[in-house]
Amino acid sequence: MAAKEDCEMLMNSGVPLAQRILQQHGEFLPFAAAMRPNGEITYLGAHDGRDYQPLFDAQSDLIRALKQVLIAGARRQEYMATALFYDVGFTVPGQSERADAIAISLDHRDGYSVVVLLPYKLENGRAMLDVPRAQAGEADIFPTN
Repeated sequence: MAAKEDCEMLMNSGVPLAQRILQQHGEFLPFAAAMRPNGEITYLGAHDGRDYQPLFDAQSDLIRALKQVLIAGARRQEYMATALFYDVGFTVPGQSERADAIAISLDHRDGYSVVVLLPYKLENGRAMLDVPRAQAGEADIFPTN
């Protein structure tokens, strides 16, 4: 399926960037990657003008802003696939402890939509990645006909 392959290419292009930022700063603000119809990948970031804000607030506001930019680009048919990267905490099923993960919300114009959680631990200045977990996405970037 080309849609899944396109999304995996986007995910694989952005994960090293997220990993590098985690290693440098211990966290990262949301960013996005989008694949144009010619296969070119472009990256998008968002900034709301504030010098400092609590990470949770920044995450929510910036995710919303990036999602709107992706939706607008999808409506203009500028993108055929999108990936939204953000830092999350989640509880591992069957355990009580929380884990950190790079969340990647992947969407394709052909209807493919999945959210991948890529758990990580920061050890000795390195972001050590664990086994990814995937779940159905919201399919909210590309218009449905």
